[in-house]
Amino acid sequence: MEYRKKQYTDRATVAQISTFTGRGGTTEYHLLLNGTDPALSFAEQLQNLQRTYAAIVEEELPDTATAVFRRYFLSDAANQADWVMAWECENSFCALSVVEQAPGNGTKIALWTWFQTGMTVETTRNGLLKAEHNGYTQYWSGGATNHASNSEYQTRLLLNDYVLQLTEQGCKLANDCIRTWFFVQNVDVNYAGVVKARKEVFVTQGLTEKTHYIASTGIGGRHADPAVFVQMDTYAVQGLHAGQIRFLSAPTHLNPTYEYGVTFERGTCVTYGDRRHVFISGTASIDNKGEILYPGDVCRQAERMMENIEALLDEAGATTADVMQAIVYLRDPADYTVVSRYLESRYPALPCLVVHAPVCRPGWLIETECIAAVPAEEAYAPL
Repeated sequence: MEYRKKQYTDRATVAQISTFTGRGGTTEYHLLLNGTDPALSFAEQLQNLQRTYAAIVEEELPDTATAVFRRYFLSDAANQADWVMAWECENSFCALSVVEQAPGNGTKIALWTWFQTGMTVETTRNGLLKAEHNGYTQYWSGGATNHASNSEYQTRLLLNDYVLQLTEQGCKLANDCIRTWFFVQNVDVNYAGVVKARKEVFVTQGLTEKTHYIASTGIGGRHADPAVFVQMDTYAVQGLHAGQIRFLSAPTHLNPTYEYGVTFERGTCVTYGDRRHVFISGTASIDNKGEILYPGDVCRQAERMMENIEALLDEAGATTADVMQAIVYLRDPADYTVVSRYLESRYPALPCLVVHAPVCRPGWLIETECIAAVPAEEAYAPL
């Protein structure tokens, strides 16, 4: 994995670009953009981000690179989402997620985009972004919402609708979904409903503690519409054999999530003929008995969190040097300075964004998710 960090002083923007190319010829890029000047207006910060994005696409990426997923992190979605969508209408379509999770450095907007080369991309009739290459079909969705009466019903409807979307494409939730994200308004109040609905829908789809779950992040995050309590992003891959998917547990460091009442995998590893994708779920400072470690100490929680992530990556044959993007969630934005100093000193080449988003258990002050890619030599078709 190649990593570059570029500062665009004239546009008050920092770009982090990670690149991985496998033997199959497909190159993927993860682009993280965030501003550096909190004093600028949102319009100015958005314009700077747009200009930097356009320059990188033109100067750094090949013509064959296609954006397959974008997520914006905003400080005030109710007042900013329309500005973002106005610009998005001028871009080629990709799966799009917009969530209120303010950048930790006090600016108003940040962006993560995943690009891949050589893909045949289209939008399905039911709204999924479909990208095909070499016998694999990838499906992304972003920003799915509904207006059911509470977080439980919204989550249930989101998942049931997604099951139908997958079914229309000849896929199954249990076999083909690799990763989900749930962004929950007022997570301390509404996360319990997400947990209940997810568990009950999973049972109907054959996902239990005796089979497996899905890598996931459930985290605080708000939609522009205050009636939306839960929004969901998803990623699925069709064309995989059972042996290409492996679930990560790191039992020396972490316990199965069902032991404390939730239903997701700690991580999922997908092996192609030329690369291995590693999806690490939202991971916090927890031990293998499910207990929160170092209550009240964000620095020690950050250290244990990264130790847990390293254990999961190691299980998949990867290290933090293979991480292509990471999102770090802080419960308290006042912890940004100390956490960013820790990450810069201990993991200076980790491509990451730090945002404000309360974790699903109040005692957790920090959580991180990430995606890694490593070379693989397996008896499967390359991506």
